[in-house]
Amino acid sequence: MARASKEQTQAYQKAVQRILPPKPIARNALMAFLVGGSICTAGQVVLNLLKNAGLPATDAASWTAAAFILIGLFLTGLGVYDDLGRVGGMGAFLPITGFANSIGSAAMEFKREGWVLGLGARMFQIAGPVIVYGVAAATVMAGLLTLLGGTRAALGGP
Repeated sequence: MARASKEQTQAYQKAVQRILPPKPIARNALMAFLVGGSICTAGQVVLNLLKNAGLPATDAASWTAAAFILIGLFLTGLGVYDDLGRVGGMGAFLPITGFANSIGSAAMEFKREGWVLGLGARMFQIAGPVIVYGVAAATVMAGLLTLLGGTRAALGGP
């Protein structure tokens, strides 16, 4: 079978663009804002409740993150988070619940390959790059903070 030339491919892509309906960018952005904002507002409410109950701020933040990871995994298992992602787009996937969803949904497909190559490998297909880039970004930011006078001075400390 012959491959299409570059010109044919470009002509085909232009024809497809003429036929496809325009993307509702404003609607998608609004829904992402509303869904992501709702998740983050719920997280802030839980954080405030835990702090008002007497937990130190760092402990309250840890418990809030853990709770929202579990909520994300639970909603993924029920199939609800997929619907939330369809409606909210990046607003549903950017908070920590979306990260839990990406790991949980990949882990649910492990049965074919077994526990090690299935469950373990599939979970980190998604989590691996996030961890790598998170550590890289943190390292760059720590380096910049150090160059700008150290972490205490940059953060307003003594």
